[in-house]
Amino acid sequence: MAYPFRAILTPIQFDDPSLLSLGLAKRMAQDSGATLHLLHVIPILAEPAINPTTHSREENKEIQELKRIAERHLGDIKFELHTRFAALGSLAKEINQVAVEVNADLIVLKTHGRHGLSHLFLGSVAEELVRSAPCSVLTLTPAAQQKAAHLRMERPEEVVG
Repeated sequence: MAYPFRAILTPIQFDDPSLLSLGLAKRMAQDSGATLHLLHVIPILAEPAINPTTHSREENKEIQELKRIAERHLGDIKFELHTRFAALGSLAKEINQVAVEVNADLIVLKTHGRHGLSHLFLGSVAEELVRSAPCSVLTLTPAAQQKAAHLRMERPEEVVG
């Protein structure tokens, strides 16, 4: 991995109102002229028989949400949008696969900071990525998230006119 970065991958969770990892990845992409790859992994409970119509409809919906986020927050940053389907236990594997496909130099994501039983049952996608990613991984822990509050991005529905 060499700095400046050429490709930065940022997994996006739509239930994350701060979009903090996107704010940091955007800043890093601006500084290095990198392409920012936004990825949303659509979790599924198990690997069902593939239904192209259902998958295509769901994927189109998710791509539209990624487009809204990119148009709202990225300005003139070069970006590409990606969606994937993955069973809950395969999220990190799917993120790694996309990192290889886009030749990512860096993955930027936030962690939930789970401990104890919730960590045991839910696992940690970030922890698995740190151990297995094909490139460097920058994680934003809950403490780092508080320090980086200035990077928070507002969702369109939160903007007061």
